[in-house]
Amino acid sequence: MTIAASLSGRREFLRQVASTAVLGAGLAGCSSPAVNSAERTALQFLHGVASGDPLHDRVILWTRVTPPAETDSPEPAVYWQVATDAAMQSVVAQGSSTTSAARDFTVKVDAAGLLPGHVYYYQFAAEGVRSAVGRTRTLPRADVRQVRLAVFSCSNYPAGFFNVYADAARQNDIDVALHIGDYIYEYESTGYASSHAQALGRVSEPRELLLQLEDYRRRYAQYRSDPDLQALHAALPFITVWDDHEFADDTWRDGAVAHEARKHGPFALRRQAAMTAYHEWLPIRAPEPASLQKIYRSFDFGSVLSLHMLDTRVVGRDQQLMMSSYYDHQRHFDAEKFRHDVASPRRQMLGSEQMAWLEQQVQQSQARWQVLGQQVLMARMEYPQAIAMGQCSCTDYAALKRRAARDPAALGRHEQDWLAAATLPCYMDSWDGYQHDREQVFAMMQRHRKNLVVLAGDTHNAWASDLQDAQGRQIGVEFATASVTSPGMEGAYHERDPDDVAAMMVDLIAPLYYAQTSKRGYMIITASHEQVRCDWRFVDTVLQREFEAATERSLRTLPGPGNRRIEECAGSQPLRAASGADIDTIVA
Repeated sequence: MTIAASLSGRREFLRQVASTAVLGAGLAGCSSPAVNSAERTALQFLHGVASGDPLHDRVILWTRVTPPAETDSPEPAVYWQVATDAAMQSVVAQGSSTTSAARDFTVKVDAAGLLPGHVYYYQFAAEGVRSAVGRTRTLPRADVRQVRLAVFSCSNYPAGFFNVYADAARQNDIDVALHIGDYIYEYESTGYASSHAQALGRVSEPRELLLQLEDYRRRYAQYRSDPDLQALHAALPFITVWDDHEFADDTWRDGAVAHEARKHGPFALRRQAAMTAYHEWLPIRAPEPASLQKIYRSFDFGSVLSLHMLDTRVVGRDQQLMMSSYYDHQRHFDAEKFRHDVASPRRQMLGSEQMAWLEQQVQQSQARWQVLGQQVLMARMEYPQAIAMGQCSCTDYAALKRRAARDPAALGRHEQDWLAAATLPCYMDSWDGYQHDREQVFAMMQRHRKNLVVLAGDTHNAWASDLQDAQGRQIGVEFATASVTSPGMEGAYHERDPDDVAAMMVDLIAPLYYAQTSKRGYMIITASHEQVRCDWRFVDTVLQREFEAATERSLRTLPGPGNRRIEECAGSQPLRAASGADIDTIVA
């Protein structure tokens, strides 16, 4: 049995999705639903349809109804059907649900009684109005031969068009879409990456910073009015986790770096508002409906892979360390104390409950691959201490390494010290700032003899790294996706050759194998019993609706204790060597 639909059925469905997307673009281009509220006389499905969290016998179905401005039905009944054909003639499941303003008129149903490894179509109806048709699929049993996942992160609406979503919606062989965080951004309309928003017609709504439940709801409504996001949701089931921007920048368990309690109110109220809106607007099945913060959960794709979706952001994370606090009054950096603190067993990323849950899932899994779908980089992204401390530029350090290779006796004492010094982690929001938890995950995989692949987002750039524990033992690999729209490192080095920037990063960071620091895109993960392959696919622009997309790089890993490291795929070109471009600072 295969989990892909027939090619002819796929083409027919894509034609329907394309026509729906065109209609959605016209609606979104006129004005927001809120502006037209006084003119609406009939119920509408303005935000499309979606499915998510597929299991072997069920899947979450989602939509939202926009009621008329004045309605006698404050709790409209919404009917749903699941069929085996896009024309919705062969119905295999159906039911009804009510919704109301209490849940922002969103509808979520857990459609059960389905067959494993099958493609299904679904549709909603209310008050004589029908929604678009969506396409979904259930998880396969053990006889599946291959699984293909599309991986997304960091989709900032004002930063550009969702061309990445549009390209993914056109693919004919993706099984599931993974969104691993920053599905929305919480900034005010003049905030981060908004310089093109006015010209593109993508000014954030509401205009203010998101703080209250209604704020988050309005922002989700704006994102879900986007025709390309609607098309992707209609084409594929989603499996999602949140990162910080679904809440606030650099969120941790009890706060966020950008949240000021005096100005913004208690963080707990903001966190609850963000969680509520997330569960309303995303097709996610809450493992514990009474505890919305617990979103970690697993999905088994037959005997090929077990996907464990982690929350590295809210449920267990301690507050991030600040490197600036390790300088004394004479500006001397206490590197020893810093290294001690980042490795402290008291610092948690996952929390003890989630860590115990993950070990149980990994131990019980019979799949060839253990895949962690999570938010932030797990690989060691440590820089030479001289660079981290601002003692020399990247260019000078690279030149120093070349001089040392040619004539080590010619180096001065301080230059020798620079080369001999240990590296330092600099990005405290990633696993580098929570090293004990990282070692626990690595030890877990070693203990149970598992093949590990980590998927990450967050940084807006594409990376591939070997995962090694503190003793230098090879544990697995990490593939990290570029952003959907959020700008990457090209903004910091706009006068530099992006290939030089990426090559310099690979040269500076020992476990880093590949980097792409200037393009927007996503990953396609293809897993079989023989390998896990990652294809990085990029679009050439997010500032115009017309775009081109191409697969730029492909890497893979093989199973077994003698493998579990990154290697080239046939036809994939390695990044050219660094040319020594003048890169003065590292932006993690």
